[in-house]
Amino acid sequence: MSRRTEAPDELVARAREGEARAIGRLISQVEDGSPVLREVMAALTPYAGRAHIVGLTGSPGVGKSTSTSALVAELRRRDLRVGVLAVDPSSPFSGGALLGDRIRMSEHATDPGVFIRSMAARGHLGGVSRATPQALRVLDAAGCDVVLVETVGVGQSEVEIARLADTTVVLLAPGMGDGIQAFKAGILEIGDVFAINKADRDGADQVRRDLRSMISLADRPEGAWRPPVIKTVATEGQGAADLVDAVDQHRAWAEESGELDRRRVRRARDEIEAIALTALRERWGAVDEGNRLDGLATAVVSGESDPYSAADALLRD
Repeated sequence: MSRRTEAPDELVARAREGEARAIGRLISQVEDGSPVLREVMAALTPYAGRAHIVGLTGSPGVGKSTSTSALVAELRRRDLRVGVLAVDPSSPFSGGALLGDRIRMSEHATDPGVFIRSMAARGHLGGVSRATPQALRVLDAAGCDVVLVETVGVGQSEVEIARLADTTVVLLAPGMGDGIQAFKAGILEIGDVFAINKADRDGADQVRRDLRSMISLADRPEGAWRPPVIKTVATEGQGAADLVDAVDQHRAWAEESGELDRRRVRRARDEIEAIALTALRERWGAVDEGNRLDGLATAVVSGESDPYSAADALLRD
């Protein structure tokens, strides 16, 4: 069947069987905003909700791609199917993802139990792509047990991953100022598990002590999760098993406490809101032939109106 006439339900069926090409096609439809995207999401929904979504974030150079590769290897040793969404900076020329970091995960490219996809951020802030939530649903429905989401690596703006992931892993490294960055950027609040990568370097123990001290000072209600701090050397695979164990422990706590359900409801709510806002903007564009929005903006600039009144007028229209 040709690519143009291939039905969404057939693509979904093939993705459910683990066919990498079908999975890739579905994610491409998500990224491109395909006209059949509604049908695709409807076909995927009955099969989604099983995968554990793990976000990995941290400053550039901390070793996110290498750590992701080490985690994939450990998860595969446990006979789990793994999906990876690696969000890259966008090319300023093509808008596509810059794929240099994916070389570090090339060892898993021929493993049928692993699906790796790079996605372009396309200017979307927060370290992830706007299409990430629906791409996660594709991998979830395709039978992945765990989906790893590796963020761009832009530092303090990456907190959005915490709204997408069931478990958020924050990576730090000695000698990079990461401890100070974590304390002032809110990263401490989003981390469910902290990993000190490159722990064979001087200063790793100090970073670990600083983190544990800050975690102990945080005001947490009784029964709240206390983030563990794991030391890893991702290039050697050291600490990967401990890191996976910590993620598993967080999932068990989240399921028992109800936090997992709360996070997934929040994720779905954010996704619904984003889709609705996108549809609303499209409707505005379709009906604004008389440049109504420009007229309202001009009135605000000239002082004839204020932004709230102008927004009310736009909504009435």
